[in-house]
Amino acid sequence: MFVPRQIIEDKLKKILAEDLGQGDVTVSAVIPSNIIAEAEVTAKETGIVAGIHEAEILCEMSNLKVINKITDGEKIKNRQVIMRISGDAQTLLSVERTLLNLLSRMSGIATKTKMLTEKLEKANIKTRIASTRKSAPGLLYFDKKATFIGGADPHRLHLDDMILIKDNHIAVIGDVEEAIKKAKSKASFTKKIEVEVTDIEDAIKAAKAGADIVMLDNFSPKQAKDAVETLRQSGFANVLVEISGGITSENLLDYASSDVDIISMGGLTHSVKALDISLEIMKN
Repeated sequence: MFVPRQIIEDKLKKILAEDLGQGDVTVSAVIPSNIIAEAEVTAKETGIVAGIHEAEILCEMSNLKVINKITDGEKIKNRQVIMRISGDAQTLLSVERTLLNLLSRMSGIATKTKMLTEKLEKANIKTRIASTRKSAPGLLYFDKKATFIGGADPHRLHLDDMILIKDNHIAVIGDVEEAIKKAKSKASFTKKIEVEVTDIEDAIKAAKAGADIVMLDNFSPKQAKDAVETLRQSGFANVLVEISGGITSENLLDYASSDVDIISMGGLTHSVKALDISLEIMKN
């Protein structure tokens, strides 16, 4: 995932400004100006690191020097040094929490994602795991990149990526086929059409109407397998089948064994456990 540095800087400035408010009153009261400090950012548990690139940009735009000891996607161990930072002590202490929040959250997401993708690889299953848009407001880019680093497909990054007709769209229009018909008549040829369905009958209707992707919503593994078999036997072998809802690390292989093409999991981002990472000033 490539985004020009200026765009990343803009995103980071907003996050930093939210934390700083009108200024760090503790630093102003306690830390004299013109003091140079050095710090180490250290992992406190094992995982997959993510957010190194963004943390480096945050430091550099704050006039802090950073030396990375590891790159995004690498495995880190407890007590392993991730990076060393040096520069103005007031600035370093003021950006500390923003930097750690970013690294900890992105690394937590990447760690969980990697664990799940490796689970499928070890089982020799080609089904792909995808993230969703269930992200913290303002952190979509960072959350999506972290899942990408962990080996998942980012799915839609924004609402303009593709047409995804969900249950509420159908509730307004009243009919699966009519919703797809409208989409095909108005959308660019570059946009794929995906339709969320809750039963096999609507899955067949969606495929017949021209959907590129059928999303099985809250199906059990057996129901998903039956849906895939029905679609294939009905001549829709080229229609991708995605499944979402109720999928966890414990039942992941059961769902993947149903021969779906994609498993999308909101849990990769909406309820992630941050990886424990700390920053400590190095005493002279």
